[in-house]
Amino acid sequence: MTAIRVLLVDDQELVRSGLRRILRERDGFTIVGECGDGAEVPAALAAAEADVVVMDLRMKHVDGIEATRRLRRTGARPPVLALTTFDDDELLAGVLRAGAVGYVLKDSPAEDLIRAVRAVAAGDAWLDVAVTARVLTAYRHAAAHPEPAPGSLTPEHLELLRAAGRGGTDAEIAGTLGLSESVVKTRFARLLKELGLRDRAAAVVYAFDHGIVTAARTTAGPPAPAPRPPAARLRFSVLGPLRAWRGTAALDLGPVRQQALLAALLLRPDVVVTDHGLLDDVWGLEPPGTGTGVLPTYVLRLRSCLRAAHETSKESVIRRGRAGYLFASDGVRTDLTRLRELDQEAKAAAGTGDLATAAELCADAIGLFQGEPLAGLPGPFAEGERLRLREHRLSLAQRKADSQLRLGRYASAADELSTVLAAHPHREPIAALLMRALYARGLRTDALAVYQRVHDRLVRDFAVEPGAELTRTRTAVLEGDDRSLGFA
Repeated sequence: MTAIRVLLVDDQELVRSGLRRILRERDGFTIVGECGDGAEVPAALAAAEADVVVMDLRMKHVDGIEATRRLRRTGARPPVLALTTFDDDELLAGVLRAGAVGYVLKDSPAEDLIRAVRAVAAGDAWLDVAVTARVLTAYRHAAAHPEPAPGSLTPEHLELLRAAGRGGTDAEIAGTLGLSESVVKTRFARLLKELGLRDRAAAVVYAFDHGIVTAARTTAGPPAPAPRPPAARLRFSVLGPLRAWRGTAALDLGPVRQQALLAALLLRPDVVVTDHGLLDDVWGLEPPGTGTGVLPTYVLRLRSCLRAAHETSKESVIRRGRAGYLFASDGVRTDLTRLRELDQEAKAAAGTGDLATAAELCADAIGLFQGEPLAGLPGPFAEGERLRLREHRLSLAQRKADSQLRLGRYASAADELSTVLAAHPHREPIAALLMRALYARGLRTDALAVYQRVHDRLVRDFAVEPGAELTRTRTAVLEGDDRSLGFA
C-alpha cells in the first residue's frame, strides 16, 4: 500500500517530534517535510508533494487559518487537518471557513490522529464530535453568509448526512448502508453539488446546523462526546453473496443450507412460512432424512448469530408461529429495500421527464448488485429469487440505456449495452437498444451485425427467429428510418 505523505506544520519542535513518532513509516506514513510557521507551507509543498497537511492553528507569524486560506486559493490540494485544543472553538470555526476538511484535538489518543490522517487522505472529513456543537455556535455567529436552506432532502441525503455527521468515513458509511465505497463517493459529490456545499467538512457542519445530527452539550468543563448510534442494528445484503452485519461487525451465517433457510425467511418478511414450505424451499425434491426435524437446529444457530446486542427482549428476529417460522423485519435493513426505493425514484423521475436523474438513479440501483444475487445458495427458493433479481437488474439496465439514448448519450449507452448483451446474448430488447445506439453514432454496419449475432444464437440455441421488436429495429436501420428508431 502506498504510504500517505504528510507535511507537519507546528511552531513547536516538541509537538512535531511527537507527531513523527505517531505517524510512523511502518504504519503507512511518510513525513515529507516540516514547517515551523504557516508562511513556510508554500515552499515546503513546492519541494515535496504531500497527501495531507497537519496544521497547527496558533503560530507566531502566519497562523493556521491564514495558511489554510492561502493554500485553498492555489487549488484543492492537499487537504488540511487542523490541530487544536478544547479552548479553540473560534479558531476551529475559522479554519473550517478557510477550507480545512477536519480537525483533531491535541489531547486525543494517537489512534485518533492516525485515523484522522488516513480519513482525510482518502477524501473524507474528520470533525471531532466532542466539540462539534460548540464549534458550530462560533461558526454560525461569525458566518459571513447564511447557510443554504435544507430544501427537500431525500431519505438518501439524510442517511449520508447523518452518517457523515457522526464521523463516518466513506468506507464506514459504505459498510453501514450496504453500498460500495465508490457509490458513496458519487452520492456525496452529487449531494454537495445540490446543496451548494464546498466539501465534506461543510456537509458535516450543515448536518449539525440543520438538526439532522445533534451533539450532547454540557454546561461546565469539556463537552461530553455525542452518544454513538446503536451499533447492533442488523443489516443484510442479498444482491450478491448473502451477508449480514450486526452494527459494523460481519456475521458468520454458517453453512449454505442454513443460509438458504435464512434467505427463505428474510425475503418474505413478517410472513409465516410453514415448516414443510421451508423444507421445499431449501431442499426441494431431496429433503433430509430427518424431515422438518432439521429446522429447529438451523433456526437456533441463526438466532444465536443474529441476536442484536441492544435487544432488551429475548425474542429473536426469527420467531416461531403456529405452523412455521417468521422473520420480523422491524429495525432491519436490506439492500433489497434500497433497490426498490431507487427503482421507484427512477420511475418517478422518468415520468416527469427528468431523464438525467432517472439514468443516475438506475445506475445507483445497478451499483447495489455485488455479483450474482444469493450466490451459491442451494434450493428452489434461492434459485427463483436469483432469476427474479437478474431480471430486475436487466430491466434497470434497459431503462437506464433508454434514458441515455433519449438524452443523446449514444457512446456511453452503446458501451454499457455491449457489456450487458455479451453476458445475456439472447436478450432481444437489449440488442434492439444497442442497435439504436450504434445507428445513432453512424455505425449502421455494426448495428446490423448485432442483429445477425443475436439471430444466429437464437436459431442455434432455441431454433427460433428473433421477435417482432428486434426485426422492426433491423428494418428501420436498413431503411434509415430515424422516426421509427426514435431519433426524428
